[in-house]
Amino acid sequence: MTFDEVIAHLEARLPDAICEVRRALGETTILVRAERIRDVCAVLKSELGFNYLVDIAAVDRFTSEERFELVYNLLALAHGLRLRLKVRCEESHPVVPSITAVYPNANWHEREAWDMMGIRFEGHPDLRRIYMPEDFRYHPLRKDFPLLGIPGSLPLPEKPEASRN
Repeated sequence: MTFDEVIAHLEARLPDAICEVRRALGETTILVRAERIRDVCAVLKSELGFNYLVDIAAVDRFTSEERFELVYNLLALAHGLRLRLKVRCEESHPVVPSITAVYPNANWHEREAWDMMGIRFEGHPDLRRIYMPEDFRYHPLRKDFPLLGIPGSLPLPEKPEASRN
């Protein structure tokens, strides 16, 4: 199987799902419409053998349009192929369908993206914070989050007194 065959199969099965295909340095990246990511992943896994979700990374592009980007790295172990999918969403509505029904290990990756960036995953079975307290109102990996944090937003432990020796 080649990447041309993968792309042709996706375009035949889901003609409205792919926005753009980029190839550089021996790697293929497919920009997918956010609302179709679950469908694309289902086809890739069940029909084309991309049986392993390596990870999902959330990126704050800090742009006025399509501010957030999710990067999905998939492997087809039997074919030795690595594929990168990307979806983008707006700051005003950072919601993307969950792919946990297709790749159960997406659970933790999606929870981290919610916690750190504020991207919500529609249909996620247990979307709650993974690092920050549930009542924390901010998302610390966004580029507009202050470097020193927000004073008073988290209670900090008491500072131990320095011992003199």
